[in-house]
Amino acid sequence: MADKKREKKSSRLADFRRDVYSNRAVAAVYFVLRFFVILVMIAQLFNRNFENFFLCILTLLLFLIPSFIEKKIKIELPGTLEIIILLFIFAAEILGEIQSYYIAFPYWDTMLHTMNGFLCAAIGFSLVDILNRNDRFSFSLSPLYLAIVAFCFSMTIGVLWEFFECTMDQVFHLDMQKDTVVNSISSVMLPSSHASLPQSIDGITDVILVTADGSQYPLGLGGYLDIGLLDTMMDLFVNFIGAVVFSVVGYFYVKSRGKGSFARRFIPRVLPFSREEKKEE
Repeated sequence: MADKKREKKSSRLADFRRDVYSNRAVAAVYFVLRFFVILVMIAQLFNRNFENFFLCILTLLLFLIPSFIEKKIKIELPGTLEIIILLFIFAAEILGEIQSYYIAFPYWDTMLHTMNGFLCAAIGFSLVDILNRNDRFSFSLSPLYLAIVAFCFSMTIGVLWEFFECTMDQVFHLDMQKDTVVNSISSVMLPSSHASLPQSIDGITDVILVTADGSQYPLGLGGYLDIGLLDTMMDLFVNFIGAVVFSVVGYFYVKSRGKGSFARRFIPRVLPFSREEKKEE
């Protein structure tokens, strides 16, 4: 038993060294980001900010997803795609949430949603492309169909994420769907509107809230407070752009039978099984 444990440890160590030397850029990004996350986690622990502390732990676990996919599912992720995934996780969780980049930089959320649309399209494309090339399946899909599936997969993920944000806001009173200040509104619920004809109000510079006890609170935001609608539509729109971009890239990649060097950096491939794994099957 002791010899088997030693063999497993030595084989894991050998695999780890091989992975590091085979893709040094990914390993460097992984260790640097992990180092920064650990520093932030220690700082949050000393500040007794346990919510952000557990968010750092979640980030470290998310960093293991690419390795898990390669080891357990036997799918090789290109180095460029793996680096983008790691940077995306770090930018969303550490910079966006803990360092408040979502508030400090208005377009930070937009950038991440655009990247998310691109990445989800790449993942959706890869899932179908892997099945398309697998000898176990007897169907062959056209490049256009692959592109459409990738686009639909990306948009579905985007919509599900907006559902999640809305649920968190309504149930836990968060503000994941960031509010927007607008200076004009149109609604059929305004007192002066008739039936289904919307009434418009322009030039709004402030809104006063009146509570049940008659207290009045001017918001002082310079306009009317839109509750998450414009943020949601902008997120879906930039997700749409990212999905379209990769779907077009993937279409020409399949059309040229995998000769495109750019798309190859984002499309995973199935790893060959070892002899031991084939015997287990």
